[in-house]
Amino acid sequence: MPRERTQQRKRPGGPAGQVKRRNCFFCKDKVTDIDYKNVNALRRYVSEKGKIRSRRITGACRRHQVQVATAVKRAREMALLPYVAEGVEERTGGRRDRGDRGDRER
Repeated sequence: MPRERTQQRKRPGGPAGQVKRRNCFFCKDKVTDIDYKNVNALRRYVSEKGKIRSRRITGACRRHQVQVATAVKRAREMALLPYVAEGVEERTGGRRDRGDRGDRER
């Protein structure tokens, strides 16, 4: 005989912890197509390291996020946007290079 549940589990993101819904910038301005030549608008969707930011961070709708990604890739190909950030130093601590064990002498 199954037990009856007296207490229901609370789901995250319920009434107590709602997250503010971001609206798509392009939908607000009624932009149909995103131009790869508009570099100033595209920089908003690229991180400092040069990665394309996700929808969760940018707040763009699915349709416009796909267009942003395509536009960023085209702008990179045309050398309007960099593939990686300039002058970023490599990490000094943490992992070593693949072949370097550090404890062996050759």
